[in-house]
Amino acid sequence: MDQLSLFDTQTRQSHSLASTPLADRMRPQTLEDYIGQKHLLGEGKLFRKMLEQDQIPSMIFWGPPGVGKTTLARIIANRTKFCFLNFSAVTSGMKEIKEIMKQAEENRAYGVRTLCFVDEIHRFNKAQQDAFLPYVEKGSITLIGATTENPSFEINSALLSRCKVFVLKELNIDDLTDLLSRTMTDLRGFGSMDIHMEDELLPVIAAFANGDARTALNTLEMAVLNGEISPDGSVTVKKETLEQCLGKKTLLYDKNGEEHYNLISALHKSMRNSDPDAAVYWLARMLEAGEDPLFIARRLIRFASEDIGLADNQALQIAVAAYQACHFNGMPECNLNLTQAVVYLSLAPRSNALYRAYETAKADALTQLSEPVPFVIRNAPTRLMDELHYGEGYIYAHDTKEKMAHMTCLPESLTDKRYYLPTEEGAEGIMKERLERSRAFRFGTAD
Repeated sequence: MDQLSLFDTQTRQSHSLASTPLADRMRPQTLEDYIGQKHLLGEGKLFRKMLEQDQIPSMIFWGPPGVGKTTLARIIANRTKFCFLNFSAVTSGMKEIKEIMKQAEENRAYGVRTLCFVDEIHRFNKAQQDAFLPYVEKGSITLIGATTENPSFEINSALLSRCKVFVLKELNIDDLTDLLSRTMTDLRGFGSMDIHMEDELLPVIAAFANGDARTALNTLEMAVLNGEISPDGSVTVKKETLEQCLGKKTLLYDKNGEEHYNLISALHKSMRNSDPDAAVYWLARMLEAGEDPLFIARRLIRFASEDIGLADNQALQIAVAAYQACHFNGMPECNLNLTQAVVYLSLAPRSNALYRAYETAKADALTQLSEPVPFVIRNAPTRLMDELHYGEGYIYAHDTKEKMAHMTCLPESLTDKRYYLPTEEGAEGIMKERLERSRAFRFGTAD
């Protein structure tokens, strides 16, 4: 057999490093290197305490792609000296489950604990998920399942009841920028290369990744591999190169800074002014710069109640449907779902009566917190309360012809207060007529 020289060995190692995807090379090995999930791994947090005390229950990691579910499972296995068995629900079936469980039983016989990590566990059917139950119950395995779907709907209740659910959040721009900066200097990344790249481009990649570390690293790798190589071997990554890798212009946009609030304000006020053209433009500015579509959808839900309210009862339903569509589709498919909602909300009739009603009521509530509940609408679950006249004089509205009772439900000092003052816009005009009839009857002024 031919012996390898030191040069040959180094060459093969270098080739192996280059052929391994950057995202795999930069996978954190310890908690100290792990980025994000401070709500779980911060000092004093429950999850961190469990790791430090080596008390690891079976659990489900629920979160979007690229936030470190698999990586965290590997770190747990290494830190707690588990035998780590990893397989995917996409490519595995009942045969593979049985083989894994057999291996876990053998490990247990030798006193070795087994951590079984199942990626995309929601893809297993009920029978496959049930196959884990006896092994989880008797402690043959500690199961960690990873899913991007809501476990309440996708994981069998029997298995879910034996697991602790931990929600992993998408990484923010600062987290991803830190990861990319580290990659530029780490020898596992590009630390051995002389790379020239403008500082402002790393946050652009981070924003484009939309919380996904794998996407961020893959994008950086593509940009570096397509950079301009100088005679001295250095690599220059220009903005134009990055734009080609992203497939779009690099719109500089800080999701947490002033421009973030400027743009969402522009979208909201354009819709309020019934200007769908401007509203769609500001929507596109935000989405193409990497804004989270769910953030925009949440703002549309607020707008539907704040600026439209009961003038159009469909507005809130459409906004909520847009949020669900964003959750199901993600970008870029959900851009049209949001556009549909934005145009509809821009052209719907306007009323801020609900907003004014709550703000006025809030001001009174904060200054009159001790105002007692009228006896007539108090509940009387005990004899003592009944003797104290709780609920005395209460009339069940459904027992009356008018479906209303001559009762005052506000505290005595606020009897004449009016909070909801409907407009005559759209369907709210009907609400106004009903409210006027209701008030006239309740206060005995009806004809």
